[in-house]
This record gives sequence, structure tokens and C-alpha cells, in this order.
Amino acid sequence: MNENPSVRTRLKQGTPVIGTWLNSGSAIIGELMAQTGLDFITVDAEHSAVDIVEVQRIFQAIRSGNTRTEAFVRLHGVDYALTKRYLDAGATGIIGPLVTNAEQAKLLVQACKYPPLGKRGVGFCRANEYGLSVESHFAEANDQILVAVQIEDIEAVENIDEILSVEGIDAAFIGPYDLSASMGITAQFDHPKFSEARNRILGACKRHHVSPGIHVVEPNPAEASNRIKEGFNLLAYSLDITMIQSACLNGVKMIRSELNNQ
Repeated sequence: MNENPSVRTRLKQGTPVIGTWLNSGSAIIGELMAQTGLDFITVDAEHSAVDIVEVQRIFQAIRSGNTRTEAFVRLHGVDYALTKRYLDAGATGIIGPLVTNAEQAKLLVQACKYPPLGKRGVGFCRANEYGLSVESHFAEANDQILVAVQIEDIEAVENIDEILSVEGIDAAFIGPYDLSASMGITAQFDHPKFSEARNRILGACKRHHVSPGIHVVEPNPAEASNRIKEGFNLLAYSLDITMIQSACLNGVKMIRSELNNQ
């Protein structure tokens, strides 16, 4: 029995997993965040200035920090050519942003899965130890790679059942800011319409046996725990730049407050 099952396997068993987002492009931050015991770290290739070479270095740093922490990537879009390069660089989780229909979900699966499930190409790369383990990697990758769609537009909510019915989709990640913006209620996460959309996605995930995921952007452990209690078992807890900024702001505020009281 595998003592360290993959994130994909644990999710299928119903076990909650906790990760975060990395937007700084820093391999050092990736390494130290992995040391905290996170289940996964998602390198954001959509909203940060990183290229494929930098992403691979961050993946290597994550593994250096903790071999049990998996390296995910959020794509800039559903793009076959770049998706396979991130997988070859060592990504074990792919998050496709702004998926609004079943056709986009199918394209994502095709890019992530080796034949016969998909069209991912085979070549020597970091993922197969630069050619040393091509056969074993080919045999295992389709079962190990997590394929997640990001639900961040009201159109996707309307099409949620057809999106999640696509074979090969393992998880659906709610992108709260973009989803709320598409509804005309940007960042109003307590708005009844946003709560309705979130619950609709959660319900569809249960019907289709897809893991429900959500990004708790602010570093608020209590909110993160509440989302897990609601049934979200794929949790992204904040992001590196926000956690650093929050710690700095709070620290400086406390220091200045003490100075003003002297």
C-alpha cells in the first residue's frame, strides 16, 4: 500500500487537502512554503510574470522543501502546447482557468492525459526523470495527475452539470473574485447571489463525484475551516504575496501603535 498517496487519490477517498497559491515567482518562497507541510502549492502562471523555465525551478524548489508537497500550476488558459510543457516540467496538478463549457473541459483533459484517455505527447523530461522512467511514468501519470477546472464565471455556473460530466475532470475550483465580478457583485462574498452560485457548484460536484475546491484568498484560518465543513475538500489557503503583505501590514501597524502610545 502506498504510504504517500497522491492528492488526486486522497480527494477520491474524500480526504480534505490543503494547499496555497504562489504568485511571487520565487523559488525560495516555494521551498519554504513546502516545508510547512502543505499538500500542494499552485504556481500561478495566469496572474504572475513567470515563464516555463522559472516554473520548473519553482517545482524543483517545492520538492526540495518537502517531497510530499505536490506542485500544481494554474494555466493562463486552456492551451495544449503549454499544458504539456508544465506537465513535463513536473506538475502533478493542472488547473484550467475560466472554463465555461464542456468543450473547454474536454480540451483540458486531452492536454493532460496520455493516450488513450487524451493526446499528451511523450518525450524525455523532468517528469520521467529525463528519460530514465518513461514507461513507468506513462503507466502511472493518468492516475496521478489532478485535472481541475476553475469555475469563475456565471456562464460556467449555468453550464456546471455539462462541464462536470466530462470524463477526466477531477475537481472544480471556485475562483471567488472573478466569479463575483461576472455577477456584478465583485468581492461581495456574503451576497445571497454569490452564496447561491457557490452552493450550486457544490451540489453539482456531489452529483458528479467531482471534488469541490475553493480559494480562500485572505489568510483567515477560520474561514478556511468553515469552507471545509461546508464540503469543500480541495482548499487553497491564501497566497504567498497576500500572506507576506498581511504579516508586514499587521506588524508595522502594531509597532507604530506602540510608538504612539509611548
